[in-house]
This record gives sequence, structure tokens and C-alpha cells, in this order.
Amino acid sequence: MDMTNQDYGKLVNDRSKPSPMGKNLVWAFLVGGAICTIGQGLSNLYQSWGLDKDQAGTAVSVTLIFAAALLTGLGCFDKLAKRAGAGTLVPITGFANAMVSPALEFKSEGLITGTAAKLFVVAGPVLVFGISASVIYGLILLLFQLV
Repeated sequence: MDMTNQDYGKLVNDRSKPSPMGKNLVWAFLVGGAICTIGQGLSNLYQSWGLDKDQAGTAVSVTLIFAAALLTGLGCFDKLAKRAGAGTLVPITGFANAMVSPALEFKSEGLITGTAAKLFVVAGPVLVFGISASVIYGLILLLFQLV
């Protein structure tokens, strides 16, 4: 059966059940908002323990990354993300999940040759993008300061 890309796209659209967009938007908003509220609560807590605002922000980032990585390892984060969608992916927790999930797929190959090696494979593009973006941003700032 020969089928063009347009025919295939129409077939997929006809057979796919529509997603409940309103419900998905509400879930994403509530879960993303809850994650941000937890982050703000942690920031307030860390500041009450004597950290300044910058140090508290760093501590919040580390705490949320650790919590998301732990929940991913326990298999809870994916269940939450399935329901909340972008609500879990947009905050920093989505980054932690994106780093840990691929590594867990290779745990059967061993701690070093599987999990740890896969973490570096995933981290490579992230580091390259981050460094490249910071260099470009720095050059743009330099150009605007010269003008």
C-alpha cells in the first residue's frame, strides 16, 4: 500500500483521539505552579536559616534538582509528568528528569559502563549548548557595550 506523507498524516489524525486541551492546561498550570511555590517556600526557609538571597536560590536549585532526580529514580516523576505535561518540564525539575531518565535505561549494563557513561553522553550536548550560548550572549553584550 503506497501512501503519501499527507495521506499518512490524515490517517493518523483520523485515528487519534483528541487530547483534552483544557484539562491538560489546568494540570500543567497547577503542577508547574506547585513546583514554583515549593521553590519559593524553600527559598524563604533557606533565607530564614541565614542564607542570603543568592545562596538561597542556589540551595533551592540544588534541592529541586536532587528531588526530581530522586523521584525519577523511584519512578514517580514520570507518572506525574504523564499527567502534568509541561508543568513538570518547564521548571528546573524537567532538566533533572531529562538527565537521569536516559541513564536509568542503561543501568543493566552496570554502574560505570551503563549508568555513569550514559550520564556523560547526555551531559555532553547540554554542556556544549550551555557554553556556546554563554559565549554568544557574552559577544552580544560586548557589541552593545561598544556601541
